[in-house]
Amino acid sequence: MLNKKNSPLRMSAFAALRSLMLPLVVLLMMGPAAAVAADVVVYKSPTCGCCAAWVTHLEKSGLTVEVHNRSDMSAVKDQLGVPGRLRSCHTAIAGDYLIEGHVPADLISRALKEKPAVMGLAVPGMPMGSPGMEGPRKDDYAVVTFDQDGQVSLYAER
Repeated sequence: MLNKKNSPLRMSAFAALRSLMLPLVVLLMMGPAAAVAADVVVYKSPTCGCCAAWVTHLEKSGLTVEVHNRSDMSAVKDQLGVPGRLRSCHTAIAGDYLIEGHVPADLISRALKEKPAVMGLAVPGMPMGSPGMEGPRKDDYAVVTFDQDGQVSLYAER
């Protein structure tokens, strides 16, 4: 006669429950921040000071940031599909959008809220006075959107 306490069905149900509980216990032990995905995932060179300053700008604006230091940023940009003419020093992903260069945090938040039908936002180059590029002067610069076909449109002027 089969003992109900040690039946294969009961044991497999217990094993399934245990396998589901373990990740939850690990997350709870790591604290609440571990269970929350970052608002922005940044790919940058480990030695770039303006990239680190841009990350600080995002964090001070209330965005959560996950940073990945990469030695070959061109490969990252190629893999993600960042158009060559829009490239800057760092690349990020925010929600469903690519973020290229020194895009201000408020415009990233605006895009996440408004959900424009674009692939991403970019600040081409490294304009002085943009977030992370603060210095002795502030140049005017454009924040543009881009799509999969390479179409670029003005999103904001700063």
